[in-house]
Amino acid sequence: MTNVAFVALACGLIIGLGAVGACIGIGIMGGKYIEASARQPELMNALQTKMFLLAGLIDAAFIIGTGIALWFATANPFAG
Repeated sequence: MTNVAFVALACGLIIGLGAVGACIGIGIMGGKYIEASARQPELMNALQTKMFLLAGLIDAAFIIGTGIALWFATANPFAG
């Protein structure tokens, strides 16, 4: 395999594993939010605010990984 193939493989792994991790993290967090709001409904508004903040941070980590992978794919030093 050439170096370009390894860069393409690494970019795919970065995007794929980042997406899987973000989906699993948001799924677990959403389930825990539903569970916590069912136990204590009076805290639902405070928990909802924190849940959406954390969902944004989890998605931001995935989007940063996708940006880095696309940067490696387009500015590949091994392609020349």
